[in-house]
Amino acid sequence: MRKALAALLVLVVAGLAIVYLAADKDMRRLATNLPTNRDVLFWSIPERDAAFRTMDRVTVLADSRKIAAGDRTLALPPGEPLAMDADIEEYMRQQRTAALVVLHQGRVRLEKYGLDFGAQGRWTSFSVAKSFTSTLVGAAIHDGYIDSIDDMVSDYIPDLKGSAYDEVSVEHLLTMNSGVRWNEDYEDRNSDVARFNEHSPEPGVDVTVSYMRTLPREVPPGTRWQYNTGETNLIGVLVSSATGKHLADYLSEKIWAPFGMQQDASWLLGVTDHEIAGCCMQAATRDFARFGLFMLGGGMIGDTQVLPQGWIENATVKNADIGFPGKGYGYQWWTYDDGSYAAQGIFGQGIFIDPSRQLVIASNSNWPRATDWETVGSQRESFYRSVQQAIDAEALSVAVQDTGARGQ
Repeated sequence: MRKALAALLVLVVAGLAIVYLAADKDMRRLATNLPTNRDVLFWSIPERDAAFRTMDRVTVLADSRKIAAGDRTLALPPGEPLAMDADIEEYMRQQRTAALVVLHQGRVRLEKYGLDFGAQGRWTSFSVAKSFTSTLVGAAIHDGYIDSIDDMVSDYIPDLKGSAYDEVSVEHLLTMNSGVRWNEDYEDRNSDVARFNEHSPEPGVDVTVSYMRTLPREVPPGTRWQYNTGETNLIGVLVSSATGKHLADYLSEKIWAPFGMQQDASWLLGVTDHEIAGCCMQAATRDFARFGLFMLGGGMIGDTQVLPQGWIENATVKNADIGFPGKGYGYQWWTYDDGSYAAQGIFGQGIFIDPSRQLVIASNSNWPRATDWETVGSQRESFYRSVQQAIDAEALSVAVQDTGARGQ
């Protein structure tokens, strides 16, 4: 009997060892730093380093839903290394960058990783997800699930009827011009953005809807831009209500699988089992860059039109004045007056897209603070400009060579 128990114990230990060795190496290596609470905005830097690559596997945070990739992967062929004056290693150190991918004309011109992260890992997006959510509105309009961005939000989310959102259109949400009171201070524990995901919803009501419908109006819709993550979550509820599909499934169906993303991604869920539409997609940085290529392609996948004609052009120009010269806000995209635009998330996540140069820059980081536009934020803007300048210098050199060759 003792021998049998001993043998069984050996098998159990061996089995546990196999499970441990097969477990996610990030989870094993970083286990001592993984956070034990949901206060993402107030984690330490080591906790964020550990969690940002494992957000969909840290069960204390939230469950997640898979965004399934398809059978075909869109190739990202290598291009000539980008010649830049900038010190890339120092830039990444100052940004605390985990991943940096630069695509030009569909080719990889620069790809580097830091913070012991790699190409196969998935990093969280934070508000980069907002731009995916708004794009799904376009898909839902093209598919006939949503009639128009002029429709009232409460037509699609009946639980909002009788609230300040009765007078708010889909376009008001897309451009963050609802006029409803909201506090997006990431360093204030009592701000709306810190509290609304922890709200206890009324029975049968989505947690975001339950919180947002209590907020008062401050100004008439369309008269003031106010950054508001809660309203992006409402957009997500609206898309799900209109389509009858989970956001993760609809994204997989319309873009993720058919466009050729390489890996499955995930989307964190709120307490009422709905994707947190204003945040928290986990994906490989190369696949975030592929989404930039989808946008550059005009919302087409092969011969299939995924978005309405003109959607991208309307979504990525200044629809709202944010008070910064040369910049604005579109349909959940940050816009630049030169025609480029970007998806941005706190702590340094981003997808920068420049149609005139066929340029995409995808980056994931863990900035020391959630937002710091005067230091790391402005530094990232300078990096974008330096990449644009390098592309322009190449184009000029080729033009000079061509002129010389024709003159011979």
